[in-house]
Amino acid sequence: DLTENPLTTLPNGSFLGFTHLQLLAVPLVLQCPGGSDAWQEVTVDGSSRLCHDQRNPCNVSAELAWPCPENSACAPDGPGLVQCLCDSPFHGYKCLREGTFPVLLFGGILGTATISLSLLLWGTQRRKAKTP
Repeated sequence: DLTENPLTTLPNGSFLGFTHLQLLAVPLVLQCPGGSDAWQEVTVDGSSRLCHDQRNPCNVSAELAWPCPENSACAPDGPGLVQCLCDSPFHGYKCLREGTFPVLLFGGILGTATISLSLLLWGTQRRKAKTP
């Protein structure tokens, strides 16, 4: 219930991730987040606007469907908001990479580079250390 809040606008992304929000009361001067198309029913009750039952923006006609890249699927992410989730086993930018992230290769290269640089710096800088 946001009816007593002195809101003039709702900031973009305020309801990002609120996928299970089913009833919201906002001041009469505000529209429901995502617009009236994002809700099954919008009613006015006294000094508040009631937004009932979020619609799934992914379940619309084919010509209005959200354009997710290949190898991904549309998923709701709040009132009027969507996200594209990669299908398994795809990942990465626009779900173009297939398989899993090469953790061993990445960790091996990073570890080798870190140890090599540490040994190099230790060997070149130890002469500058003062002995008691």
